[in-house]
Amino acid sequence: MSTHQDIRVDTHRRYRYSAIDERPTYEWPGGKRLALHLSLNIEHFRFGAGIGNDYAVPQPGLNVRSYGWRDYGNRVGAPRLLDLADAYDLRYGLLVNSDVYAYCPGLVERFSAQGHEIVGHGRTNSERQIDMSEEEEIACIREVTETLRAREGVPPRGWLAPYICQTSRSLELLKAQGYEYMMDWPIDDQPIWFSTRHGRILSIPYSHDLNDSIECVSRRTPSQTFCDNLIDQFDEMLDESRRRPLVMCIVLHSFILGQPYRLRQFRRVLDHIVRHRDDIWMATPGQIAAHVKTLPAGTVPGDDA
Repeated sequence: MSTHQDIRVDTHRRYRYSAIDERPTYEWPGGKRLALHLSLNIEHFRFGAGIGNDYAVPQPGLNVRSYGWRDYGNRVGAPRLLDLADAYDLRYGLLVNSDVYAYCPGLVERFSAQGHEIVGHGRTNSERQIDMSEEEEIACIREVTETLRAREGVPPRGWLAPYICQTSRSLELLKAQGYEYMMDWPIDDQPIWFSTRHGRILSIPYSHDLNDSIECVSRRTPSQTFCDNLIDQFDEMLDESRRRPLVMCIVLHSFILGQPYRLRQFRRVLDHIVRHRDDIWMATPGQIAAHVKTLPAGTVPGDDA
């Protein structure tokens, strides 16, 4: 007869199972229970090289139409979304391909000058970490880190891999370069600690299911429905946060939400959220990570890693 001890479970060994309703309760600053962060992806594709960017076909190839669609986000969508943040007094977690600094002079600096947090997002979305050798991945992370340090005056604290494609060694490499948190694992609505050979690194919730790229492009969800879904997500999480602390992430891409008709609908979402501004903590991913570090031992899953 098989026993529980006979059952083999293959695992990554990064974290242990933890049910959200069996964890200690804590609060965000100001006694809030729902933290909300907006993560805006600012990406660059290398023209005529590397992975393509056309969601309409499998194994996308390189073409002017799809390249131009993505470049529209840098030329038009990003300035629109910067204006949006100013209008609502919001701060993004700006997920930046480091190539953007050279390709779009001054663009990232406009966001950082307004207090938006700069988060590492690879060199370019023309490549994925999972396709790199260890030496290539080390060089990529180091190049991104040094570019952001040189341009911003401080190194980035957070990371999201292009295409959310970590390798089995990525967390060790990120930790070795000084990263404190990452957002590649959509496993929870609370931050949790992951173990690495160099110490722990925090996982900050980042929406995969309700993500403008997945919803509006891959699933072809109408903008009205997507924004209704965001409002429902917010309302449900706000209700649940009376019982436990939660993190809601709203994921944006400049070439998707920067389209005028989508932006028009998205204003409904922000209008709804800001009516509850006194009930929530609107933060950046780095602010959430910094607060987690102040919590007592044993509060956050994995903090014994």
